[in-house]
Amino acid sequence: MDDTNYKGASLSAKEMLSWRPLRHSADAELDGELSTLVARSRDLIRNNGIASGAIQTLVDNVVGNGLKLVSIPDHRILGLDIDYLEDWARKVESLWRVWSESQFCDAARKLNFNSQTALIFRSVIENGEALALVLWREDSATQFSTCFQLIEPDRLSNPDFKQNTEFLRDGIEINQYGEPLNYWISKYYPNDYYYNRGANTWQKISAHTEFGRKLILHVHHPERIGQNRGKPLFTSIMPLFKMLDHYERSELKASVVNAMIAAFIETPMDSEAIAEMFGDSVDDYLEKRKDWSVKLEGGSIIPVFPGDKVSPFTPSRPNSSYGVFVENVLRHIGTGLNIPLELLMKDFSKTNYSSARAALIEAWRFFNGRRSWIINYWAKPVFELWLEECVNKGLVEAPDFYEKKSAWCRCKWIGPGRGWVDPVKEAQASQIRMQNGLSTLEDECASQGLDWEEVLMQRVRELKRMEELGIKTSDKGNIELIKQEDNANEDME
Repeated sequence: MDDTNYKGASLSAKEMLSWRPLRHSADAELDGELSTLVARSRDLIRNNGIASGAIQTLVDNVVGNGLKLVSIPDHRILGLDIDYLEDWARKVESLWRVWSESQFCDAARKLNFNSQTALIFRSVIENGEALALVLWREDSATQFSTCFQLIEPDRLSNPDFKQNTEFLRDGIEINQYGEPLNYWISKYYPNDYYYNRGANTWQKISAHTEFGRKLILHVHHPERIGQNRGKPLFTSIMPLFKMLDHYERSELKASVVNAMIAAFIETPMDSEAIAEMFGDSVDDYLEKRKDWSVKLEGGSIIPVFPGDKVSPFTPSRPNSSYGVFVENVLRHIGTGLNIPLELLMKDFSKTNYSSARAALIEAWRFFNGRRSWIINYWAKPVFELWLEECVNKGLVEAPDFYEKKSAWCRCKWIGPGRGWVDPVKEAQASQIRMQNGLSTLEDECASQGLDWEEVLMQRVRELKRMEELGIKTSDKGNIELIKQEDNANEDME
């Protein structure tokens, strides 16, 4: 008879007997273990090609070359004319490009906004979180002062490495609601004794100013209620990665050793017979064998030592089940990363069109979710902080900005395109969706990482230039050359 109503709660079943994890809060589970998880995650990415490739795959599909701003202020809340707001949005986007494509958005003057976004997202995957200080640095070379300093999350810690308390959690001071109030940032990296000579100090940085402007952006993806710090994406699959790494290296070493052995040479004499015949020890006998040179070449006859016999060597490596086993483990790892095996290994040789498309659609759901998250917690807050400066400096007009801030800051972001498995089929499907009213040009362009207005404006310029050159497009979009009569006459002359 079962000792519990739920078999998963059984304390007597053999398979459950030693499985008795404890319940802790999210912060308590990470306390004392986060540094180990982060260190192992970084080591895995540094030294494992599959882990490193997985990181790059995620960054390429979520962030890619960058996120493109599309400003869409809410005309209903603002009560302003749509045409006016469209012109306003175009001006804001132009100013944004000037700032975001320069290195003045980085306090260190090294990265532009797209590079910062990629580094922020990479840090979230590798470390579980990313940190950026919001600074105000005036520079005569630019009209903007808002900039960001990226901080290694390891520097976010309790002063003097004190134990966590009710309102101090791994460097973050919170109130009774769990709202972050202050962040404690160490001056030096904790383990860089070369720079800090063992002496370190902590600076308390408020989460925002008295008038509500953010002073720090802490980007992390909590998986439990009350979780104040993030954990690496590789956390749940680290053991699999490490064991697979050990297995592959062992298998490779065994294969190399087996490949170096061509054959065995057997002798019928034991140690006593060898000593009686040669009058020496077995070691002396082996030394004499070294002078008996045997080279294995194609079509050659092997000369052997008197009394010896050549036995063929049949290697057991590579293991016949090696590929299937590794593939199964990699599927498990891909599931933990939400990346299909084909995309994880960059190998679509064993899939057809339907299977590849199904795998990519499933992956794209995950990529879109992560992109939406990085937009909400990084790109959009950065845009709001930058736009606030533009309004205060009079670069753009925004009446009642602070009262209607969310309406003025409303925006969308276009990320890298999904790409096509079969361009012809998918282009036809795109056209059918628009003709049947199931999609719009904006949606179709955004799915390929394009801004529909930029596409149309570029198309207008191209058509105008074609007309100037005597080139026109047919109704089906094919380009045709118009031979004008006067040009034809000139050619005849």
